[in-house]
Amino acid sequence: MNKIAFALAAVLAAMSHAALAADLCQPTATNPTNKALLAAAERHLGDQPHPLAHLHTEGTLPHQGIREQSIAAEKDWPILRQAALAWRLSGDARYLKQVDDYLAAWAEVYQPDFNPIDETNLDMLINAYALTADHLRPQTREATRQLISRLGNGYIAHIQQFHGQKKGTQTNNWQSHRVKLVTVAAAALGDRAMLEQAHQLFKQQIADNVLPDGSVTDFQDRDALHYVVYDLEPLVQAALAAKPYGGDWLRLGANGASLGAALDWLVPYATGQRSHEEFVHTHVQFDKDRAKVGEAGYAGIWQPKSSATLFWLAAQLDTRYLPVAKQLAEHPADWINACYL
Repeated sequence: MNKIAFALAAVLAAMSHAALAADLCQPTATNPTNKALLAAAERHLGDQPHPLAHLHTEGTLPHQGIREQSIAAEKDWPILRQAALAWRLSGDARYLKQVDDYLAAWAEVYQPDFNPIDETNLDMLINAYALTADHLRPQTREATRQLISRLGNGYIAHIQQFHGQKKGTQTNNWQSHRVKLVTVAAAALGDRAMLEQAHQLFKQQIADNVLPDGSVTDFQDRDALHYVVYDLEPLVQAALAAKPYGGDWLRLGANGASLGAALDWLVPYATGQRSHEEFVHTHVQFDKDRAKVGEAGYAGIWQPKSSATLFWLAAQLDTRYLPVAKQLAEHPADWINACYL
């Protein structure tokens, strides 16, 4: 994963992508973590893109359908984000060319399916675009903008199609991932009308998904903190993308329901004050199927460190989550460090 909104906010005002990216993301190569990112990016400089027209991993077990091919193709997306950051760090034109080549390849081939679980990690591709847009070849920039626009507007249309259905994938983590993709697409395009729609969708998802005690409907359905994290992380990413507009999406909500309340509900589990055995009372057969084939994380006690990325991102919205993040992982992932720290 996933995976994320830190650079997308760089395009949210009436300035160039590059100017705003410089304001928000000012990495320095002297930072030891950023040196590691540069070294990792250099190792992938010779890689070539492997775009597919369609991807599908959601609801599949190993070796079913196109799962393995899709997983292999998705490896392009973190390489894209890493190359974009490496270019920002070093100014090395080789990384910019790699971003341009990868974006051009995916924009030419990929056809959105609007399955948010299959497509959630496209935020990495959108991230790379936002960091480099003003320096891409014009044809690459335009083709990528069109792809991102199709994604954002397409997800809005899919949500509107099911308007009023307050059940299942229309309100659970699937909807959180839809909201994230709409928000980061709006941010990358600098599309304020789309961002306002994202704002309304975010508010509705908080109302539908976060219960008054701070728990989320996914926990009620899956009996797993794995899905609490998977539900909240895209909402945090959406809030980060919207942050430069001045809105506080962390506290957006009513009747005690908010993203902040949901994070607060998870904190005692993340710090080890409470523990939870995963999926014992899940209502979803696929969870049981994954446990049977031995997929990691689908049985046993939940591992708090799996929420490290969530809390490092949340700490960028509110520093009171920073001690939790540091307890889970002394340092954040290199892409978080590059733009935020």
